Amino acid sequence: MKDLGEASYILGIKIFRDRSKRILGMTQNSYVEKLLKRFKMEHSKRGFLLMRHRVKLSEKQTDEELKRMLDVLYALAVGSIQYVAQCTRPDIACALSVTRRYQACAGEVYWTAFKTILEYLRRTKDIFLVYGGGELIFEGFSDASFQLDDDDAKSQS
Repeated sequence: MKDLGEASYILGIKIFRDRSKRILGMTQNSYVEKLLKRFKMEHSKRGFLLMRHRVKLSEKQTDEELKRMLDVLYALAVGSIQYVAQCTRPDIACALSVTRRYQACAGEVYWTAFKTILEYLRRTKDIFLVYGGGELIFEGFSDASFQLDDDDAKSQS
């Protein structure tokens, strides 16, 4: 075994350390840039994550919409963003869970929702997930949204 020194880049995650302040930061901005290029969104507008106000998601899709989506690799696209959400961007987890809900029958509105998440990632690609060395305080927040799922009328948190 050989010591390669301090890690600075692992599995698409760039790692920043400041030992004097006892903080560790991680970002996936280069991975997000690759995603934007893969889905031809690198020159898109920089969006916000308020997708539920712009896009009405429902399981009910017309046959024509489903036929147009046959050539779109929707599950691959959502899985690509899932990696970002799990590693460094928990802020997109709720929006991503909504887009994953009906992968088997994803229509154009789901593709629009996916692109909204990509636009948000483009605007915020330089955000870091930072772990601090201060006192460990457990905080929890919930943004429950009643009837986000129009098909089942259940709340999501």
